[in-house]
Amino acid sequence: MTQGNTILNVKDLRTHFRLKSGLLKAVDGVSFTLREGRTLCIVGESGSGKTVTSLSIMHLVDPPGRIVDGQIIYRDKDLTQLTETELEKIRGDRIAMIFQDPMTSLNPAFRVGEQIAEGLVVHQGLSRELARQRTIELMGQVGIPHPEARYVDYPHQFSGGMRQRVLIAGAVACGPDLLIADEPTTALDVTIQAQILRLLKDIQRALNSALILVTHDLGVVASMADDVMVMYAGKVVEYGDVAGVFEDPKHPYTKGLLSSLVRLDDDQDTPMQPIPGMPPDLAHLPPGCSFQSRCPLAIDRCSKETPDLHDIPGGRQAACHLTDLEEGTMRP
Repeated sequence: MTQGNTILNVKDLRTHFRLKSGLLKAVDGVSFTLREGRTLCIVGESGSGKTVTSLSIMHLVDPPGRIVDGQIIYRDKDLTQLTETELEKIRGDRIAMIFQDPMTSLNPAFRVGEQIAEGLVVHQGLSRELARQRTIELMGQVGIPHPEARYVDYPHQFSGGMRQRVLIAGAVACGPDLLIADEPTTALDVTIQAQILRLLKDIQRALNSALILVTHDLGVVASMADDVMVMYAGKVVEYGDVAGVFEDPKHPYTKGLLSSLVRLDDDQDTPMQPIPGMPPDLAHLPPGCSFQSRCPLAIDRCSKETPDLHDIPGGRQAACHLTDLEEGTMRP
């Protein structure tokens, strides 16, 4: 699988929700680049901004949320400057998304085959019959048995794993450049999870597409990612290649996530080390570093100054005052 041209370049993306309780900065200055054939995993606890980042790329953030700043450049187009009609030509065709919950993402009133075929009719201009034939092929390719017979079934007649395969078939029907998968294995048992992840890899390889995988499961990250973006309280706190992040994490939050993993080589009496405390309220963030109240390494500066995401050796980035000190790049 070749890894070539840049497909997506996100620059200083900010998506905010204006609530009665205050301004909730769900995504607050996120930047990253993604090339063909490469997989980026976005990692973090619930509420870190992972899903809102992916929905922002698709321009599917519901009110009162809206993109307030930044650029989302797909190929040579800034998606933030396009009209809804222009976006609809790209969304579902060149950029596609597999949503989080296979139980609710399909319309219960329509046959599954028709829901997949619709994208082929709208984006590829196929006739209903050609779209039906292509849909049956896709259903077979994603591992749905007896696809011709199952074309006319309704979502409630499918298991969770099979519904997820239907969503994948619909997402890849038009051969997208960029595929976004938001927690695609959350509701599935371990065996089905492995099958779905293998399927995503196979499809990505066949299309040479870029893949954004949103997950909280570091085991999934280890098996799927080329690059990892760790988010906390709406910001990127660490970014880099998967080997570097796993072997030598630089941000205390990343270290905490990795320490909370159960490893096969751990002694059975070794206690888990969860991160203490709870994530902050995004509508009322404390001054300084958002992680400082949970960080065992916090210094006085952490409660006063918000650390910037800065370059560190190895082509990586981190947002931590301690990393500044360690790398000798501390700014006055």
